[in-house]
Amino acid sequence: MTTFSGLVDELLADSFRLDPLEATNAGVHDHDARWPDWTRRGAEERLDAANAWTARLEALDADARDGTAGVEASLTAEEAIDRDRLLLTMTDRRYEARSGDDTWDPMTWIYRLGDGLFTLLARDFAPPADRLASFAGRLEGIPGVVGAAKERLGSTDVPVSRFHTDVGLRNIAGIEDLIAEGLALAGAHAAEPGVTALEDRVAAAAVTARAALADFRDHLRRVVLPAAEGEGRLGQDRFAERLVHTFSDPTMTPERVLAAAESQYDVVRAEMVRLARDLWSSWCAGQPEPSDDESAVRGVLAAVSQDHPPAADLLQACRDELVRIEAFCRARNVIGLADEPLEIQWTPRFLRNFAGAMLHSPGPFDHGQKAFFSITPPGEDWPQDRVESMLREHNRRQLALLTIHEAVPGHYLEGVYTNRAPSIVRSVYRDGTFAEGWAVYVTQVMLDRGYAGDDGALWLAHWKYYLRAIVNAMIDVRIHTREMTHDEAIDLMTRGAFQEEAEARGKYDRARLSSTQLSTYFIGSKGMWDLEAAARRRAAIASGDPRGAAAVPTPAVVGGYGETPGFDGRSHLESVIGQGNLPLPLLRRALLG
Repeated sequence: MTTFSGLVDELLADSFRLDPLEATNAGVHDHDARWPDWTRRGAEERLDAANAWTARLEALDADARDGTAGVEASLTAEEAIDRDRLLLTMTDRRYEARSGDDTWDPMTWIYRLGDGLFTLLARDFAPPADRLASFAGRLEGIPGVVGAAKERLGSTDVPVSRFHTDVGLRNIAGIEDLIAEGLALAGAHAAEPGVTALEDRVAAAAVTARAALADFRDHLRRVVLPAAEGEGRLGQDRFAERLVHTFSDPTMTPERVLAAAESQYDVVRAEMVRLARDLWSSWCAGQPEPSDDESAVRGVLAAVSQDHPPAADLLQACRDELVRIEAFCRARNVIGLADEPLEIQWTPRFLRNFAGAMLHSPGPFDHGQKAFFSITPPGEDWPQDRVESMLREHNRRQLALLTIHEAVPGHYLEGVYTNRAPSIVRSVYRDGTFAEGWAVYVTQVMLDRGYAGDDGALWLAHWKYYLRAIVNAMIDVRIHTREMTHDEAIDLMTRGAFQEEAEARGKYDRARLSSTQLSTYFIGSKGMWDLEAAARRRAAIASGDPRGAAAVPTPAVVGGYGETPGFDGRSHLESVIGQGNLPLPLLRRALLG
C-alpha cells in the first residue's frame, strides 16, 4: 500500500530530478553538478510531468476511498491541504510553461545562472571538495544553458523586453563574480587532498564558463538588443493572469488590488500627518511649522533621515539592531526565537537590481545551514548625491524596521519555522505572498507590542514603510495595466509616499523586472491582519465574552488591536508560521478550518 507520504516522496524525487536547482535550494544535493534542461524539449518534459502529477493528485481522494489505486487510506485534513498545495504547484508550472518568461526576459537567465552557482558557494553543506566538484560540473554546463537561452529568447510572439535586456547585460558581471568566488574557494582549500585533484578541472571549467558568458553577452548585445521592442510591461491580460497565480486566488484581479491599496493610502498618510505635527517641535526645533501637511511630514522625515550610518557601516548597524530586537522579543514574550545561523552580508551582484534587501533561507534538508540577510550597497558608479539619498532612506530607524522585516521576527524566523514544519510539502514549496505579508504584518506587531517605546519618529518611519507597501501595489498595477509613466511613478513615490528619489528610481525599475511581486507586501499583510481578526473573534467567543465576535472590530491596520479576551498573541504568531509556508487561502483553511 502506498501512503500519502510515500506519494509525496515520489513526487519530490521526480521534481528534483527535473529541476536540480530546486533540489539544491531544498537541501537535496544529489543533482548539484547539473542544470535543468531549459531547451524546448526539457520544458515539454517538465510540462508532461506536471500534467501527470496533477492527474494523480486529483484522483487521490476517490482512489483512496475505493482502494483502486492502492492508497492506504483517505486523506487527513492536513494531507488534503498538502495535496491542494501540490496541485497549486503543478498549476503554477503549467502557467510558467505558458507564460514563457525565458523567451522575452533575459534576466530570467541571469537569475538562473546566479541561483545555480550561489548556493554551492555560500553554504558549507558538504566538504569543499564535494562542493567544488559540483561547482565545476555546473561551470562546465554553462555553455548548454547559454545555448538554451539563445534558442529560447525571441522564439515566441511576445517581444523581448529592451529594458530587461539592458539590465541583463549589466548583470552578467555578477555571474563572473561567482566564478571568481569559486576559484577563490578552490585556492583557499588547495592543500586539501580532495581539492588538489580538482584544481585543474575547476580552472578549466572557469575558462569554459567565462567564454560561454562572453558569447551570451555578445548575443544579447548584437542579436537580441537590436530586435528588442518590449519595455517590460505585461499589459492587462497577462498581468491579470499572473496575479491569480501569484496569490493562488482566482478572485484576485488588478482592480481589486488597486482598490484595496487606494483605500489605505489616505488613511496612512493622515496618520503620518498627525505624527509629524506632534513631532515637529522636537525634531525641527526653531523652524516655523509649515501650514501644509505634506511639508510638515517631509520636514520631520528629513530631520530623522539625517541620522544614518555611513555606507560602510550599514551591515554592522543591522547586526547591532538585531541584538536589541531579539532581547525585546524575549523580554516581552513576543515569539519563540531560533539559534540557526544568520549572516548579514552585502547582496550578491547578480541580485542587486531586484531589491535593496532580501533574505535567503536554507532549504529544509540543509540542516544547520546559514540564512543570509543581504543589503544592497550604493552603486560603485553612483554620484555622491545619489549615495547620500540612498543613505537617508537607510536611516537608523528605517534600518531597525528593515531588520525586523528581513530577520526577526520577519523572513529569517519565518524561514526557520517553515523548515521545522511537520509537512515537507510546506517547507519545500514556499509562497511569496505569505512570506512578504508576514514580514510587513509582524513589523507592526512589534511596534504594537512596544518596540517603538516612546519614539514617535520610529512610528513615523513605520508608517512611511507601510505606505511604501501600499504604493508598491499601486505602481505595480498601474505600470503594467494602465501605462503609468516613469515620471508619474516617481512623483507618486517621492511626493505621495515621501520616498527618496534614489529608492523611487530603483523601485520603478524593479516594478518592471518583477511584475505582481510588489503587490505581495500589501495584499499579504492585509491577509495576515484578516487572519488575526478571525482568530481574535474565535478566542472571544470561546472565552465566553458576552460580546462574542463583536468584541473584535473589522481589521483596520492603523492602530492595530487592543486586548481580546482569550487571545494569546504569541501562540497566534507561532501558529501562523508554524503551519509552514502556505498560500493565504490554504493558510486560512489550516488555521480556521
